[in-house]
Amino acid sequence: MKEEKIALHFAEIMKELGLDLSNPSLIDSPKRVAKMYVREIFKGLDENNFPKIMTQPNEFNYNEMIIQKNITVRSMCEHHFVPFIGFAHVAYIPNGKLIGISKLNRIVDFYSSRPQVQEKLTHQIISKLKNILGTEDVAVVLDCEHFCIRLRGIKDEESILRTSSLSGKFMTEPSARVELFDSIGEIK
Repeated sequence: MKEEKIALHFAEIMKELGLDLSNPSLIDSPKRVAKMYVREIFKGLDENNFPKIMTQPNEFNYNEMIIQKNITVRSMCEHHFVPFIGFAHVAYIPNGKLIGISKLNRIVDFYSSRPQVQEKLTHQIISKLKNILGTEDVAVVLDCEHFCIRLRGIKDEESILRTSSLSGKFMTEPSARVELFDSIGEIK
């Protein structure tokens, strides 16, 4: 039902733009766009799509920083509905739990799959990870290119926005913060 409604509305937008919906290349575009929005690009709007996340006990009492860099971010700017893409860098210092590295990717993907602003996305990821891991010692840094800047307005093709959310030892211990940012490196 949702896809049908979106397809109808998108067809109206296409007509208003002056596109010929009888063109064989465009005839199924409203349906394709609706399917893409609901099942892919905005699947993160449905909490039922949140990935199953399992943690494991920290049997080895590993207490050093764990960093996963360059997790792909693909999202849509909620202001202009054009993409922003880049990378998330996630770090945590284990307490009693460890998380599989692919689960970090899945969490980033879930929250990226909805209309967003980068600052809110950064906060959503860290909040969920602190909850799942049962620790405040979590950091999330996002480096993204925004196509609302590349395609319209100023049309800047080089800028990258970095946002970060740090908690626990990443806020209170300068050495943890330095290790994190040294490991992540400069914005590319």
